[in-house]
Amino acid sequence: MSDAVEAENAVKNRFLRAARLLAPCVSYFVERVSFGAVDDGDCVDVFLREGPHKPDVVISLACLHHVETGDPIAVQGSFIDEILVEYLPRLPHPWPDDAIGLIDRSADLPELVRLRITGPSEVDVVASRLTVYTATSDDEAGLPLHG
Repeated sequence: MSDAVEAENAVKNRFLRAARLLAPCVSYFVERVSFGAVDDGDCVDVFLREGPHKPDVVISLACLHHVETGDPIAVQGSFIDEILVEYLPRLPHPWPDDAIGLIDRSADLPELVRLRITGPSEVDVVASRLTVYTATSDDEAGLPLHG
């Protein structure tokens, strides 16, 4: 297997792992969406909260290529019906049908990830990097450590 194929598989695996981490967050609410800048471009952080019995989650996306949030006020506090994380490979590999047309594709475009959160409001982001941070829930923080 070539280094390029191994690197592509590693990126795809990271995005698929993020999808598995986020799947249980369907019962959560979007607490807030914040925009910022990092050394290599713009970023967006999506804060998810369910309550004191489940850990808070932050989805951080950097090197943005597409961002759509609708009304920012309506997004805050919006419950989540679905969280979708899709791997968007480089050319010549095809994209899922619903991702076609979001951005212009070229040979220079890297592998990307699409995060789409749907509910009464929608968050739709295409980026080069995605990181999921999970806080310890209040219940877990109160448990004694074993080991």
